[in-house]
Amino acid sequence: MDFKAEVTRLVNDFLDTRSDLFLVDLKISASSDITVILDGDHGVSLQDCLDASRAVEFNLDREVHDFGLQVMSAGLSEPLASPRQFRKNIGRTIDVLLSDDSKVEGELVNVDEEKIVIRLEYRRPKLVGKGKEDVVEDKEIPYSEIKKALVVIKF
Repeated sequence: MDFKAEVTRLVNDFLDTRSDLFLVDLKISASSDITVILDGDHGVSLQDCLDASRAVEFNLDREVHDFGLQVMSAGLSEPLASPRQFRKNIGRTIDVLLSDDSKVEGELVNVDEEKIVIRLEYRRPKLVGKGKEDVVEDKEIPYSEIKKALVVIKF
């Protein structure tokens, strides 16, 4: 079994024991530096990262293949990538860059396997008469139209 396949198997074996965690990304550089990015339905603790690191490191032989290993949680600067990641952020404001390079920002209100639904709140000129009116609308966005989606941090 090649090195990448072995690392992938070890990470997946670990995740099989932890149904609350899931893999966001697994990278192996040309110099065999392994980066594992995890997320969880209820977040990822330091202990979760240590357990995943041990599951990989203790089952690889450095005498056969020298490597570096880094296991981390998906940070706030990491884009949302899977329906499971979107689902855990329902109720939060997200900023979505669409495939046509337009941006949409709103509250994530629903997620399924094909699309997300964002609640947009904005003001627009009244359709009849003068002045502006408040508008609230739900916009469905298929995953195929999402280039990048980030959780908006508000203080």
